[in-house]
Amino acid sequence: MACLTSAIEPLRAANEIANQEVFRWRLIAETNAPVRSSSGVMFSPDDSIETPHALTHLFLISGPDAKFANPSKGNGVLRWLDRTGVILGGFSGGIFPLARSGVLTGHSVAAHWCYDEAFKVEFPDIVTTGDVINRDRRRMTVAGGSAVFDLMLGLIEEHLDASIMTEVACWFQHPFVRSPDVQQKRPTIGSDTTEDSLSKPVAQAIQMFAEHIEDPILISDVATAINVSPRNLERLFKRDTGESPLKYYRTLRLEKARQMVRYSNESIMQIALATGYFSSSSLTRHYRRQFGLAPSEERFERNAFRVSESAGPPPT
Repeated sequence: MACLTSAIEPLRAANEIANQEVFRWRLIAETNAPVRSSSGVMFSPDDSIETPHALTHLFLISGPDAKFANPSKGNGVLRWLDRTGVILGGFSGGIFPLARSGVLTGHSVAAHWCYDEAFKVEFPDIVTTGDVINRDRRRMTVAGGSAVFDLMLGLIEEHLDASIMTEVACWFQHPFVRSPDVQQKRPTIGSDTTEDSLSKPVAQAIQMFAEHIEDPILISDVATAINVSPRNLERLFKRDTGESPLKYYRTLRLEKARQMVRYSNESIMQIALATGYFSSSSLTRHYRRQFGLAPSEERFERNAFRVSESAGPPPT
């Protein structure tokens, strides 16, 4: 819902300010049947993906688990649009069905940090970035939310001018316009701060932790690599995050495991191995202690509340 309104509203405002219809948009779904958003709001599509009108851009908006009811036909249409020169993109979880169609092969994508691990598992050959926006030739991918607004502001500047772009941003009190290479903000585990506010040694250590999810590294080796003593690293972590380096590292691995539990079809054993545990029972024990339920229980509960996959993702 946020991605959809963030895409449409700045374009509507740009048309009004320019006093001309520079931008037009249509809601397209796999069929003409109404589509329910993740917030429960129903949308009636203007067209089905089988009969798309002349398009310059097509953006997919969906959850990561969205699939076409008829994958052969839906994915075929996306590949055909690519061959005809249409710019294709995905917002938030929309990069998943876009990747499943094959049109992201050979391109880099912006993956939201909460989906990143699950995306890497399903599409190991596609390079993900931590950017809020990624534009790679005729592909535009956005981490989601307000970053979609930033992409639209960029398109407004390209098709109109910078003054109208600025006026649109001010209409909506959008505080600043982020360039595509701006990195996503990530929450610091167990804290009300974001990772970009951490001291340099702690940020470096967390980066090393993130690079060693499957093959855990000793905290002492991390301290040596960033040229601080283990005791000083412990002190800095406690000051910046309220946690010890070891606990922070374990929680980070469990958060990655949770992404895969929620957004991938990997078995619990595969998830355990991918996050540095040698058995599913070991992962389950730590997972339950951290999140209050077992991985299998969380997957079952999440599946119970998922929107039916009988309809495809609603691009716009």
